[in-house]
Amino acid sequence: MKIGIIGAGKVGISLGYVLRGNGLDVAAIADRLPSALETARGFLGADMIYTADVMEVVGSCNVVAITTQDREIAGVARGIFEAAGDVTGKVFFHTSGADPSSILSPLGDRGAHLGSLHPLQTFPDIESAIEVLPDTSIFIEGDEKALAVLRVIAGNLGAAVHTIAGEDKVFYHLAAVFVCNLLSALMYSGMGIMDRIDVGFEPFLSIIRATMKNIETLGPLAALTGPVVRGDDKTIRSHLAAMEDMPLHREIYLALSKMALEMVRERKTLSEAETETLRRLLEGEEKT
Repeated sequence: MKIGIIGAGKVGISLGYVLRGNGLDVAAIADRLPSALETARGFLGADMIYTADVMEVVGSCNVVAITTQDREIAGVARGIFEAAGDVTGKVFFHTSGADPSSILSPLGDRGAHLGSLHPLQTFPDIESAIEVLPDTSIFIEGDEKALAVLRVIAGNLGAAVHTIAGEDKVFYHLAAVFVCNLLSALMYSGMGIMDRIDVGFEPFLSIIRATMKNIETLGPLAALTGPVVRGDDKTIRSHLAAMEDMPLHREIYLALSKMALEMVRERKTLSEAETETLRRLLEGEEKT
């Protein structure tokens, strides 16, 4: 198996670095930016092909990873389709979390096998990506031949390999956005409230760490605490009143409190009357 990479960004370089370190033959990498290729050379070494020509990678490798930004993947596939002759038997995969392998379908029409591979991780930079990949769950999907290849690649990248259906990719990625990206947005929302009382972010780090530990140990349902769990409508009313001039924060608070109420219903820790009181309050059926 000779692996080529199209896209010398954080994902492409870190993928190539870890795979090479585990003995796989990563033979070529392409990017239109000379600076990106120079960065890649610094991590991957001199003994491979560095090129601006995508077709040089396709021609020299039988497994090709398209690690460009998501919006560029389909265009890369079309470009290869238009430039390539026969790619029968080659495996092409991309690393988008949201898109299925079917966005590479023009290459399938040329006889290629198609898949996708996504590390369930956030990569702020190349160094941290290389560090966390070995402990990262890898999600793969594709046709039978592509999956066989991706299991080998994923097994050399991360801690656990999970196979999902292409049509489920959007839900997989949506879940990842909720627990990762939107979590950062939620923290930023909290910082906005902290600014009202001139308190920085650092004093809250201990409770954030404790919450994450509880979620890891107990699961989100059992880890939930706070006024909704207690049925504390008095505190919720005071919170809502305090956010009268913070409409976006209020909207976030209401949406997440409604979700918390669904969790409380599942836990069955409040009476029906207590649950109904909170529901009416959160739905705006009672004045705060």
